[in-house]
Formats: sequence, C-alpha cells, structure tokens
Amino acid sequence: MSDADRATEVPDSRRPWSLPDDNDPLYTVGQVADMLGVQPAFLRRLEAQQAVAPQRSAGGQRRYSRLEIGRIDAINGLLGEGMTVEGAKRIIELQRENALLREQLADPDSSPPEPH
Repeated sequence: MSDADRATEVPDSRRPWSLPDDNDPLYTVGQVADMLGVQPAFLRRLEAQQAVAPQRSAGGQRRYSRLEIGRIDAINGLLGEGMTVEGAKRIIELQRENALLREQLADPDSSPPEPH
C-alpha cells in the first residue's frame, strides 16, 4: 500500500457505512426482471417451485440478493437449454457441491462440506 493510499484510508471504526455484500436483499421483482429480461411471473414461479427464496421487506415485497439473481440467471440459462426447473436446481446444487469438494482438495486441512 502506498503512502497516498494510507493517508486516505478510513479505519473501520470511523466508517459510518458499509458496502452491501452479495447476500443483502436489495433488488425488487421489477428490478430483477428488468436486469435479466424475464417476466415478474417467472420470478414468482421460481419461488413457488422453491428454486429461489427471496427475502421479504417489512412491507412484504420480495427482495433479491446478488447471489439469488445469479441463481435465477443460471436457472434461466438451463431452462433455455431444455432443462426443467427441477433439473436446473439439481445441476446447480451439484455444481455447488463440486466447487466445495474442489476447495477441500485444494486445502486438505478444511472440514468436509455439509450435505444438503
């Protein structure tokens, strides 16, 4: 880190804000539908089929995180390839398990992944 970077760095204890992380439910149904080019009904259908689980605002509106948006995009892509929603859910779960196992192989001191 350069001296200029150190001079402008704000210690965490003095920072009055924090950046949202990928799990923060920030996006509405309309925003996600616009981002992904899908209909709001498609998002509601994915929730009904337990493919995604958006959180609810205090007013009861669905709110999606960036991780949920990525999952929706992946499911939409698999549906475009002819998969069913159930098949897409299974593929995504297997990809997640594969990534966890690869991490475990790369770090033999880590604990094994928990099955879902």
